[in-house]
Amino acid sequence: MSAFQERRSLWRRTRHYFTVFDGPLAIILFLLLSTGLLTLTSAGMDFPGRVEGQIRNIVLAFLVMWMAANVPPQTLMRFAVPIYTVGVALLVAVFMFGIIKKGARRWLHIGFDIQPSEIMKIAMPLMLAWFFQQRSGMLRWQAFLIAAVLLFIPVGLIMKQPDLGTALLVLASGFYVIFLAGLSWKALAGLVVAVGASLPVAWSVMHDYQRQRVMTLIDPTSDPLGKGFHIIQSTIAIGSGGLTGKGYHKGTQAYLEFIPERTTDFIFSVFAEEYGLIGILVLLFLYLLLIGRGLMIAANAPTLFTRLLAGAITMIFFTYAFVNMGMVSGILPVVGVPLPFMSYGGTALFTLGLGAGILMSIQHNRKLVQT
Repeated sequence: MSAFQERRSLWRRTRHYFTVFDGPLAIILFLLLSTGLLTLTSAGMDFPGRVEGQIRNIVLAFLVMWMAANVPPQTLMRFAVPIYTVGVALLVAVFMFGIIKKGARRWLHIGFDIQPSEIMKIAMPLMLAWFFQQRSGMLRWQAFLIAAVLLFIPVGLIMKQPDLGTALLVLASGFYVIFLAGLSWKALAGLVVAVGASLPVAWSVMHDYQRQRVMTLIDPTSDPLGKGFHIIQSTIAIGSGGLTGKGYHKGTQAYLEFIPERTTDFIFSVFAEEYGLIGILVLLFLYLLLIGRGLMIAANAPTLFTRLLAGAITMIFFTYAFVNMGMVSGILPVVGVPLPFMSYGGTALFTLGLGAGILMSIQHNRKLVQT
C-alpha cells in the first residue's frame, strides 16, 4: 500500500469516528455553549479564570460526548444494570462513609472527591429503559411498580444527603421513562392525588433550610437580606432588562455584584438583564430546538429501549432549563439546578454532554435492530 493510500485509509477511519455527530443537535449545542461563554465573560468579571475554566470544561464535555456517541445503543443496554448497581452502591457508600461539605454528605473520597448522585442522572433512565425493554409486549401494573421501586431507591438515598435539586432531577429522569413506557393517565392522576395528600408528611420531614426555601418563594421580602436576597436581586435583574436589555457588559446588577452565584445557578439573570425580553425569547427558542431535536430522535429510534432513553434524556434537558429559569424568576424554590450548557461548572456539563452523546449514538444507529 502506497503512502497516499495509507493516509487516505487513515482519513477514512478518522472521519468514521466523527460521522456519529448529529448535525442539527451539534449546531444547537454550539449556539448554547457560545451564548453561555459570552454571558460568562460578563458574569465572571470578578472571578479570574472562570472563562478559561469553562473552556476546559467544554473541551472535556465534548470528549465525553464524542466517546458516548461512538458507543452503540446495544452496548449501552448491556451495561445498564452494572452502571445502576455501581451507582446505588456508591450512594450507599456516601451515606455510610461520605465527606461532609457545607453541611451535606454528598461526596465520596476515592483518591479524589466524586459525587455519585450525578451518575444516577444517566444511570436511572438507562436502567429503567433496559427494564421495560426486557418486558416489552407484556407490560402490566407489576412492571410499573417494580420500576417505581428501582427509581425510589436512589432518590431516597440522595434525599438523605440531603440534595434536593439532584434528587428531583433523578426522580424526573426515571419518571419520564415510566411515563413514556405507557403509564396510564388514570395511574398518573392517582399519583398526583397521592403526592398532594402526602405534602403535609413531606413538610414534616423536610430540613429547616428546605422549608425556608419554600417560605421564601411565597414571600421573599420576609427576609430581604437573607434567604430572600437571591430571588429579589434576580427578579430585579430580569425586570430591569426590559425589552432589548442593557447591553453586553452593561448589566448593573451583575457588575455591582448584587446577583449571587451569577456564574452558575443564576447566570440566566445576567443574560436577561443584558439582552432583555428579546434575548430571553431567542434563548427559549434554542432550548425548544434542542428539545424538539431530541424528541425527533426519540420518535425515529428503532427499539423500545432507545425510544425511552432518548425521550428521557431530552426531557432531562427540559427539566434542567425549566427548573433553573423557574427558580431564577421566583416561581420555583431555589434548588441549585444549573442552566443547561450555559452555567459554569464541570460536573453538570459532563452529565449533559454524556446525555447529548447518547442521543447522537441513538440517531446514528437508528437503522440497527437490537435483539
